[in-house]
Amino acid sequence: NILNKKGKMMTSRQAFLCGLGSLYLSLLFIFLLMDVYARPANNSALKEKAADSKDENEILPPDHLNGVKMEMDGHLNKEFHQEVFLGKEMEEFEEDSEPRKNRKKLMVIFSKVDVDNDKKISAKEMQRWIMEKTDEHFQEAVEENKMHFRAVDPDGDGHVSWDEYKIKFLASKGFNEKEIAEKIKNNEELKIDEETQEVLDNLKDRWYQADNPPPDMLLNEEEFLSFLHPEHSRGMLKFMVKEIIRDLDQDGDKKLTLSEFISLPVGTVENQQAQDIDDDWVKDRRKEFEEVIDANHDGIVTMEELEEYMDPMNEYNALNEAKQMIAVADENQNHHLELEEILKYSEYFTGSKLMDYARNVHEEF
Repeated sequence: NILNKKGKMMTSRQAFLCGLGSLYLSLLFIFLLMDVYARPANNSALKEKAADSKDENEILPPDHLNGVKMEMDGHLNKEFHQEVFLGKEMEEFEEDSEPRKNRKKLMVIFSKVDVDNDKKISAKEMQRWIMEKTDEHFQEAVEENKMHFRAVDPDGDGHVSWDEYKIKFLASKGFNEKEIAEKIKNNEELKIDEETQEVLDNLKDRWYQADNPPPDMLLNEEEFLSFLHPEHSRGMLKFMVKEIIRDLDQDGDKKLTLSEFISLPVGTVENQQAQDIDDDWVKDRRKEFEEVIDANHDGIVTMEELEEYMDPMNEYNALNEAKQMIAVADENQNHHLELEEILKYSEYFTGSKLMDYARNVHEEF
């Protein structure tokens, strides 16, 4: 009887523990789902439905623009600091996680930024470096544009019509290219789903904006660059700002209040009631609004203020950014960055955390 009772007790206890384990896993799964649904998503109308289509990426304006502080859909660029500090070297830090090699690369970058060789980086030196790295991203976009332009200009006449682009775009969506071309040629109705049509309408608006006077609906290589990369054109930059304000502006006054800026555009998350769970996201946007974008600190961001903020080649913005980057790691408060400070805060500058930075830097020297 005693053994039977013990056996029953053990069985009950095991069942209880198993139940606890199942409950824990269920709760964990629920929290993970809440985190996924609450987190802001880059859900721009210009962003393709399937991100795994390389051909489609080549002809769609990318949502993410390197060296620009805000995405096309109004989300902050989380990698901006790394992009303007590392430039093309950013991929090397992502691919190579070996701390010793990353340390050496970071030391080389430090010496390049430190133009006067005084073993510390000033705000002016950092500003010059940021401008240089931003221009590097620009040149990279120009080179990529040449390849993408050739892909949509099969006859090589140096111009792409809206219909030529539309055919290539729909082909990348899985439509039969020859059938689509024939129907467009004969002005026949295209059977396109509502979502694809919405993307096409937005692209056509962008196409109009990139078509420099006199408007002929034909884009040359330079105009096509403006279409894919609006940061290269002042006119297109204005258009991008209008789109962002249109998405965020709730009262229609063509300006943004703080509450509008920290609220997600309708439809960008599947669980709107849970959007305020992501406190870090809200905190980042609040700080950017109050300390950077709202230049005159009147609590309102105008189109002009947002345009200045979005302009990647704005020297004042670059200097302001340089000062902010220095402030993050300036432990001795001398308004400069020493090598040890950059190594210690490597994750901020490179996305890569270096272990035992102090001991290792002395080894290098």
